[in-house]
Amino acid sequence: MPESQGGQDVSISAENLGFTRRQERTPPLRNTVLADGSRIAVIGAGPAGSMFSYFLLSMAETLGLDVDVDLFEPRRFCHRGPAGCNHCGGIVSELLVQRLATEGIILPHDVVQRGIESYMLHMDVGDVEIATPLHEKRIAAMYRGNGPRESEPLDTQSFDGYLLELAQEKGANVVRRLVTDVRRDNDLMTVACADQHSERYDLVVVATGVNSHLLENLEGEFESFHRPARTKTFICEFRLGHELVRETFGPSMHVFLLDIPRLEFAAMVPKGEFVTVCLLGDRIDDDLINRFFSSPEVRNRFPGGVIPQQACHCYPRINVRAARPAYGDRLVVIGDSGSTRLFKDGIGSAYRTAKAAAKTAVFHGVDAASFKQHYAPLCRKIGNDNQVGKVVFGFAGLIQKTRFARRGILRMTSNEQAQTSRPRRMSGVLWDLFSGSASYTNVFVRTLHPAYIGSLVWNLVAGNVPGSAARHGRASGEEESHVRR
Repeated sequence: MPESQGGQDVSISAENLGFTRRQERTPPLRNTVLADGSRIAVIGAGPAGSMFSYFLLSMAETLGLDVDVDLFEPRRFCHRGPAGCNHCGGIVSELLVQRLATEGIILPHDVVQRGIESYMLHMDVGDVEIATPLHEKRIAAMYRGNGPRESEPLDTQSFDGYLLELAQEKGANVVRRLVTDVRRDNDLMTVACADQHSERYDLVVVATGVNSHLLENLEGEFESFHRPARTKTFICEFRLGHELVRETFGPSMHVFLLDIPRLEFAAMVPKGEFVTVCLLGDRIDDDLINRFFSSPEVRNRFPGGVIPQQACHCYPRINVRAARPAYGDRLVVIGDSGSTRLFKDGIGSAYRTAKAAAKTAVFHGVDAASFKQHYAPLCRKIGNDNQVGKVVFGFAGLIQKTRFARRGILRMTSNEQAQTSRPRRMSGVLWDLFSGSASYTNVFVRTLHPAYIGSLVWNLVAGNVPGSAARHGRASGEEESHVRR
């Protein structure tokens, strides 16, 4: 399989203008514009699928267009454990919450498990608390499903379940079937399910996420489609109880910058009575996981320095290079199934791709040419930013391996947190890198600012002077309240 280029488009040709069957050319489409009675199948009711359904039905309503949307989802997000799990840490930025509100998607209080007011950055040279740089840059933690199997019945509801309810209120019909195949059927598309049920549609939207076998089937069925490149991650839950979570972790997301090969990002997210641990990187395996939990920086986060028993864990895969192409005649791939941000803000990417695909289908058409013109540019933008993200994480990897660099970053960040009158350049870069609140391109450009570079160089020198407070992972004066060892 040739490598795809992270969201890059492909040239127009008879073979790759849209998804074409193997050994077969796609005949010219008829009636490529949605009309009254058109049928749309959305496969997967995660954030991308539910938001697409919501947006498409809302836009169709403004045009007086009467279409039918079948939203295929076998899971029930109200169930605890694997039956309702959506394999995600569940972090959204305040900016995304505000954008959703402008779309009529107002998250109720019982969806948000915990408001995150700061980051705690843990390194072998010390810890520093990074407060939100701006009021609108707060983040929130939530469950994508209804929590681990051991969780008690909650008064809260899942984020995914809430979005699905909104789609249903707009008129989407939820079909509790597992889709196993999508194929062309003359001028329409046929969706086949595991129970042998099948139906024909004018448009099929794939929003299954990268862990679905359906993407493999699509790759085998359509010669021009290549599913996203993936890497394995690790997510687990620890049940500590509301009080202990509040006392130990507080309203902070705990991020670890550790010298562990292949580990790109590690965080602990407090949610109700649970703490979620997320490890992202290259080929996460048992050796990497054991090294992470064996490090003093991680053990010290738990009472008595003892790692408790996991309530549940999984190894979901994530998208690290986009599908190619993410569209075809009467077929479009959105969210993690197609293009998403590298390591960060998957829910934000689901929102952007879902809205762009829905807008294209309603106002332009459901043929490959329409998706190429109006949907593919967003996929390219995400892919190009991910290329910059790889550079950013490459620099972060160098910092993880260099102790003197970690001391400089600790000193620079702690000074910024203590002196509110000065620009918080390092703090802002770290916040946006951890939270995904800004694009990787934006983060990278800010690191090229002369003031940022000058301050970093100075702190690298001062932080490594023998005998200095920062040299030993301690702060002096105003820094003491922000840095802990």
